[in-house]
Amino acid sequence: MGRKVERVVVPDETILRNATPRTLDRALRGHVFEEPERVGKWMLGWTDGPGLLLHFGMTGFFVWSGDEPVRHRHDRVILELAGGDELRYRNMRKLGGAWLAHDRDEASAILGPLGPDALMISRRDFLERLSRRRGGVKSALMDQSFVAGVGNLIADEVLWQAHLHPKHPVESLTDDERATLYRTMHSVLKGAVERYDYISRKRGWFNRVRGRAEAVCPRCGTPLERITAAGRTTYFCPRCQPASLAVVRPTIRAAAPSPPRDR
Repeated sequence: MGRKVERVVVPDETILRNATPRTLDRALRGHVFEEPERVGKWMLGWTDGPGLLLHFGMTGFFVWSGDEPVRHRHDRVILELAGGDELRYRNMRKLGGAWLAHDRDEASAILGPLGPDALMISRRDFLERLSRRRGGVKSALMDQSFVAGVGNLIADEVLWQAHLHPKHPVESLTDDERATLYRTMHSVLKGAVERYDYISRKRGWFNRVRGRAEAVCPRCGTPLERITAAGRTTYFCPRCQPASLAVVRPTIRAAAPSPPRDR
C-alpha cells in the first residue's frame, strides 16, 4: 500500500486469465497501490488506476523480496516496486489466477455472482439469506453466491465446531443453531486468516486431524467418518455431529416394509 509499480514481470503467462504480460505491465506501471480488498477467496489490489485481481486457489500466496531475495520457479507474477523491493504472487499448482480490471464495473464482471464476504457479512444479513436456503447446510456454506470465502476445509471445521451434521437440512435448523452457525463461521474464518500457517496446525481444531488415517475427534475421541457432501469429500464426528431425522428419513422411507406379524 502506497508503493509505486516500476514494472510487472510475468514468468508464466498462463497464470493471466484476461490479459497478456505486456498489457498487464503497461496498465499497472507507474501506478500506486491503494488499500487492498478481499471478497471471499479473491484479493482486489487496486491502484490509483486499474486493479490486479488475484485468486490464490489452494497453493497461492504472496512472497516479499525482503524475506526471500531470490525468485522461485513458481513465482507467477512479480511486481517490481519503487525502491527495489518485489512482491511476488507464487502459485505452484496454478489453480487460481490473475486478472486485470480497469474499473470496478469490470471487476464485478470478473468476480461474477459472489455473495458477501463470509467474514464481513453481518449477522442480520447472514440469517436473512439463510432463511431463503434449502438443502444441506454444508452445500449452503460452500455456495459462493450465498457467502463468499468458505471452502471445503473451512466448512468442515465450522460444522464440527457448531455440532452440525454436514447434511443437516437448512430449513430444519433452529434459531439457536442458525445463530451458532453464524458465530462459529465468523470465529473460524477470523482465526484462519490471522494465521500464516492456515488452520491445520491450530491446536484443538478439527482440521488438525481431518483426513489422517484412523483419525479421532479432538473433542470426544470418536473415530471420524467420511461422506460426500456438497460434492466434496467431507469428514465429521458421528457423535458430536449426529444426523438429524431429516437427514436419515429418506433412507428409512426407502427401506423394504417389514412382514406382518402373526397375531
